[in-house]
Amino acid sequence: MGEFLYYPRKDQHNNGMLHIVKDTQPSLRVRCVPVDTPLSEENQALIDEMLEYLLLSQDENYRKKHPQCREGVGLAAPQVGHNVRMIVISYETGDEKNPRVQYQLANPRIIRSSVKKCYIPGGEGCLSVDGVHNGRVYRDYKIVVEAYEAKLRSNVTITAKGYDAIVLQHEIDHLNGILFYDHIDPKDPNKDIPGAVAV
Repeated sequence: MGEFLYYPRKDQHNNGMLHIVKDTQPSLRVRCVPVDTPLSEENQALIDEMLEYLLLSQDENYRKKHPQCREGVGLAAPQVGHNVRMIVISYETGDEKNPRVQYQLANPRIIRSSVKKCYIPGGEGCLSVDGVHNGRVYRDYKIVVEAYEAKLRSNVTITAKGYDAIVLQHEIDHLNGILFYDHIDPKDPNKDIPGAVAV
């Protein structure tokens, strides 16, 4: 696995931002290795840079100036060329009490999940995937995740439902070499699972 452990690359044509690894690269299919916590200076810098990239991708003015940058809500370390178990998530919720979900997580693991399933009707997308993959991506509706939160510098337990759970599962999948379209049934892409919730 060592041949896929390399430092994150900057794209010279992308204003110094991290370079997004595409799904054509074998490194995205590698199971990532855990990181030591508290994070080393190198890993802290990487996870901070990942969050910066994600927030810039959500800035419409920035995207106009850098059309190669696509908007995202989550990013995993292997997507920027480093096969370690770290993810960042950030998006607005529309909830006045909790307007933004934002995490910088190291070594996240799902410790509990529901039998109930959910999916996004329009399908999932990914910064590493340029091709179109139509079909339902079923996820567990409710999960409990344990991780080290880099911003808080402490271990946390996160309970997530619906869309929040989908985003966490999508990013944690990356750490195990799994892409969203792996969950689509190739024989029946839009198959119906009774009781599954559209979110």
